[in-house]
Amino acid sequence: MNTDITASAKPEYPVIDRNPPFTKTVANFNTLDYLRLVTITGVSITVGYLSGIKPGIRGPSMVTGGLIGVMGGFMYAYQNSAGRLMGFFPNDGEVAQYKKEKIPF
Repeated sequence: MNTDITASAKPEYPVIDRNPPFTKTVANFNTLDYLRLVTITGVSITVGYLSGIKPGIRGPSMVTGGLIGVMGGFMYAYQNSAGRLMGFFPNDGEVAQYKKEKIPF
């Protein structure tokens, strides 16, 4: 079974890892990825709280919104990190880092 999603599109930037593992992708999160994760989570908690005011279930609604936000924010950050490693998003920082470490890519 071919799980390589890059077979259908050509990367526009240098490829660091064609099929990065989960641990490498999460380790590659940058400050902007974490900022996006926290922002999406915060907005989701707020929306959950506000949507629970009328029926009187603010707490459970806020927790549910927060969990959805954490999962969505993590998936968005993961997508951006993997895209940079696979060469689909601008990756100047990653290329410089891996050249400095002299790891072949």
